[in-house]
Amino acid sequence: MRIIVKEASGKERIFELEQETVTIGREKDCDLMISDPRASRHHAGLRLKDNKVYLKDLGSGNGTYLNGEKIAKEELWPLGAEAKIGHLSMVLEGGDISEGSLQEDKEDKDEDEKTEVKQVHIPAPASMPSDKAASKGKVNQLSDIRIKIHKQLIQRIDLKSLTFEKGKEQEVRNRTEKAARGIIKEMAGSIPKQVDIEDLVKDVLNEALGLGALEDLLNDDDVTEIMVNRKDQIYIEKKGKLQLCEKTFSSDEQVMAVIERIVGPIGRRIDESMPLVDARLKDGSRVNAIIPPLALKGPSITIRKFSKTPFTIDDLIGFGTLNEGIAEFLEVCVLSRKNIVISGGTGSGKTTLLNVVSSYIPRDERIVTIEDAAELKMPQEHIVSLEARPPNIEGKGAIAIRDLVKNALRMRPDRIVIGECRGGEALDMLQAMNTGHDGSLTTAHANSPRDVLSRLETMVLMSGMDLPVRAIREQVSSAINIIVQEARLSDGSRRIVAVTEVTGMEGEVITLQDIFVFKQTGIGQDGKVQGAFTATGNIPSFVSQLEAKGMHLDMKIFEEKRAEK
Repeated sequence: MRIIVKEASGKERIFELEQETVTIGREKDCDLMISDPRASRHHAGLRLKDNKVYLKDLGSGNGTYLNGEKIAKEELWPLGAEAKIGHLSMVLEGGDISEGSLQEDKEDKDEDEKTEVKQVHIPAPASMPSDKAASKGKVNQLSDIRIKIHKQLIQRIDLKSLTFEKGKEQEVRNRTEKAARGIIKEMAGSIPKQVDIEDLVKDVLNEALGLGALEDLLNDDDVTEIMVNRKDQIYIEKKGKLQLCEKTFSSDEQVMAVIERIVGPIGRRIDESMPLVDARLKDGSRVNAIIPPLALKGPSITIRKFSKTPFTIDDLIGFGTLNEGIAEFLEVCVLSRKNIVISGGTGSGKTTLLNVVSSYIPRDERIVTIEDAAELKMPQEHIVSLEARPPNIEGKGAIAIRDLVKNALRMRPDRIVIGECRGGEALDMLQAMNTGHDGSLTTAHANSPRDVLSRLETMVLMSGMDLPVRAIREQVSSAINIIVQEARLSDGSRRIVAVTEVTGMEGEVITLQDIFVFKQTGIGQDGKVQGAFTATGNIPSFVSQLEAKGMHLDMKIFEEKRAEK
């Protein structure tokens, strides 16, 4: 007897019923583990008796349905009937249940009403089995097979010593694929017929030579963020929403191998003495990895994907991040060499916006970019890209962003673009902005324009300079011209929620005025945030300077009545 499990994506898998009790849910100790976000950790239970299956809800939040009806107590699950949990459906096949035996089944069920559903700890096929669990049924076979193939592959080919020299990548892949297919052919008798051999070969090659379970996710343009919590739990952000992914790794060792493949080519390291690292992929996607003993459940990876094709201002307008009026204003600010800070929370789109705004810098200017892990993709040619360096195994040789900022001042830059300002380099940046290097851009973590100013004060103090607060505020107010505040809203969309001018100081306080704001009006039936970008009616203090420089700006964009979706 078996259950055909169909995911919301349309993917099917088979669960063989070979035990008297089965638990179903999202927790990894469930016999049948499912990834539907509407499912509870221990959602439902099955009881097999006299070749009949009984289904029971285990107090789940969203209920269990049998033939379209929500069940309140243990119910007989007839052959061919569909059970639903969230968006996942299950159909029972096999056995010899007949409609004529329903009354007898009901009596059996009443007699056993008090029987408790026992939990047998067998991981689902989506999670990798332990040695003990691997022998408990076909549900673990595919994962077990992948591990066996990989172990034999290591014995036949020294995967660790394989180097992808330029022009030899395909040769190495062909050699590994040939060995993998040979191993699979030898194991043919132990591989279930329903297993797609080509998918199995692809998975094995991805683990052996690529980034394993992450390969397909990195190639999916709809996936913007990948979060590996542990080997058998991967979450993704897709179209602004978080969801549990069906992909898994074979083992912690496989996750570690992927991390090493990411950090190795860029000269970074990760080990017990340096258990966390920031890195990047070839396409510029940002990677953070952290391993035991800091990561208690095994190696963890977080990837912020970048678009293969850099976004343009038209793309951001199409996404609703800003409107034409704000875009026009930011372009003039960059061309007129105003110093701009883009602020927001984690994942609000600061780096993407910095990439787009920096594209307004004229092609004939020399740009020096400074980043902790290089991410910026700017269209100009006259660019020098600098990247900070962590300490070596002896704890020496570190080059901080602050060191690079100081060095950049000796490189005759027209513009300095700092990927993120988060420490003592803020003082050097402010001094550069105040000493002729105007037109600089950076990002900072803050929840509002006013918070940005407080953060900058704190960062300056982190430099070790014992400066009075008033002196710091005077530096900030004279250096920063525009703050662009970005936020990730409840529907997953990224919006510029404020474009604010720093106008000077009044006493001990830095003064600000909003030029544009996003006014949220509600939430639609589809869950989308509704609202409009609106001009406040405030005119930037530097507008008169623009005319003197021959720059034209349509003053209508500052009219308060202007409100575009």
